Amino acid sequence: MKGNELSEEEMRKRLAALRIEHRDLDAAIAALTGAGGDDQLQIARLKKRKLRLRDQISIIEDHLTPDIIA
Repeated sequence: MKGNELSEEEMRKRLAALRIEHRDLDAAIAALTGAGGDDQLQIARLKKRKLRLRDQISIIEDHLTPDIIA
């Protein structure tokens, strides 16, 4: 294993943490939007962060899922 590569177990833990943060951002966005959501800049920042998390989640999932040759 190279210096900055994570083991499969570490990747799975990271994936779980990212999913939790993603869910938390969902709740925060919903709360801000439901509360009158006047702070559009804050909502936009949270949505952008959520998209970055989704990208990170996808990368890890792709790495953990073996390629299936059809």
